[in-house]
Amino acid sequence: MDFELPIYPENQAAMKKYMQSQFEFNGVKAPDRHLIERELWQSVKQLPPAEIMQFIETLYARPTREYQYVAIEMALRSVRWWEPADMEHLLTLVLEKVWWDSIDAWRKVFGEYIRLHPEQFDWVAQHFIGAENFWLRRIAITLQLSFYEKTNVAFLEESILADIDTDEFFIQKAIGWALRNYSKENPEWVMTFVEEHELTIFAQREALKKIKQNKMFHRKHTKSSTHDN
Repeated sequence: MDFELPIYPENQAAMKKYMQSQFEFNGVKAPDRHLIERELWQSVKQLPPAEIMQFIETLYARPTREYQYVAIEMALRSVRWWEPADMEHLLTLVLEKVWWDSIDAWRKVFGEYIRLHPEQFDWVAQHFIGAENFWLRRIAITLQLSFYEKTNVAFLEESILADIDTDEFFIQKAIGWALRNYSKENPEWVMTFVEEHELTIFAQREALKKIKQNKMFHRKHTKSSTHDN
């Protein structure tokens, strides 16, 4: 399938700088790219899964960063058709051209696969937890960001504790992010977890951010109501 993204030279330098010069860019900003992806999907979804996989691989190999974004989006939109062997194949792409942006996008693919196949949670999770590469462990920690009441709390705790002392910014950020997100569902559990474990100051601050915001809002609202009365 022939596919080319447009090039916007006026955006390239800023986008490259934002990603710490890790990659070259076409200069396609996210809103424009999303429109392109939606249009592209109309053609891609007509293909057999094997051809979709081949197309994803072709896109991922291209030099500018937006092609990796498009490839992952196509993988996510196709997840309903993927078999375990396909997921293992996609896993081979995860550590190519790797940075936080692609890792967090791939996390959505594997998380959505679990949502569709909850009985395969353990099989998917074991590819990430305890992995030698910390980027894979970041996926383990953040794998359930969209699960909320369906969160496997034991796995969340295990994945965090495995890296609680890891001196890596992107791991500590993931720990705080995962806890903060789960605090929307179960703030009491997160509070207890933070109290019982020695998190880094950074991870703890991130973990409790939503809880503290809610408490501040509640105090402000209560004070306002009292004053009105």
